[in-house]
Amino acid sequence: MALLPRISSKLPPDIDPTKAPIAFGRRALPKLNEELHDPELLTRQRALMALCDLVHDPENTYTAISIGFLDTLKTLLLDKDGLVRRKTTEVLYIMATHNVGRLGFLDNEVIPALAQLLNDPVEICRWNMHYAYKLLSEFRPGAVGIVESGLIPSLVLKLNSELEEIQELILDTLACCLRVEAFEALATGAVSILKEKLSHSSVEIRSRAAQALMAISVPLEGKKMVLEEDVFPDLVTLLEDEDAEVRANAAGALMFAAVTTPGKYAAINADAIDTLLPLINDEKSKVRLYSIKALTMLAEAPEGRRSLLSHVPMFQERMADSSEAVGRAAKIAVQVIEWKP
Repeated sequence: MALLPRISSKLPPDIDPTKAPIAFGRRALPKLNEELHDPELLTRQRALMALCDLVHDPENTYTAISIGFLDTLKTLLLDKDGLVRRKTTEVLYIMATHNVGRLGFLDNEVIPALAQLLNDPVEICRWNMHYAYKLLSEFRPGAVGIVESGLIPSLVLKLNSELEEIQELILDTLACCLRVEAFEALATGAVSILKEKLSHSSVEIRSRAAQALMAISVPLEGKKMVLEEDVFPDLVTLLEDEDAEVRANAAGALMFAAVTTPGKYAAINADAIDTLLPLINDEKSKVRLYSIKALTMLAEAPEGRRSLLSHVPMFQERMADSSEAVGRAAKIAVQVIEWKP
């Protein structure tokens, strides 16, 4: 008996049934945009799946923004379906990896639209949202946009309730935004909350909390608050942390907080000098640099100068450091320590 050809009921192996089929050429993105408005849930889901792949290409991101995708995505952020919200936030954070995407966020008010998901019940939606903010904050106009949207108080307070992996993203975002504007964070009690995070069991959270404290200590008001909250002993404790990044950020926070005279004495009284001295020979150049600069700040106080005079040879050795920045910092430190009125 001759075998008759049969048409298989299965899709070809290179077709993903979870994604919408992509139209050819220039019609691809406009077609997906139409499908994102479809009342049929499955159609919207499949269109978002396909869009996630396309926006990895910055050219596709540019085209998508130019034909109005961001307005569509802002609407989908409030979709009743959790998967739709999840894939929408995923599309947005992928867009935020491109400069054109970040600019598009600012031009189309995506920042406040994303903030509507701060309390979303789906954890991955919140993670995607905060990851998009993190990427955006690394771009200075993006950090300014987040600050101007009034989100800093909400982000600070979320550190008390969010999952650890989301707290890490929030701390990254805050570190960038606090370099732009720290006053809203200070008014929300950020220093007290960050102080608690310095003793967290997670290395990543300790490191990022110290980094955020370094940023918040730049303005005078931040320096005063760090002093009032008695954060110096906690920072000195972190100088002995096993993680190099934690040590570096703690030294950096001390460097900025000890600029004022009360800050210098608070650090000296917390035994910062004896704890910082071994770090000028740390294997990580960032730790060496911040430690030397912090000690230079403390040497401006008479008590600090007296304590460091006998250690000048250590700084002189670092003047030939493999890092030029460390060498310059060591030279300045020697000048400050040996200065005589």
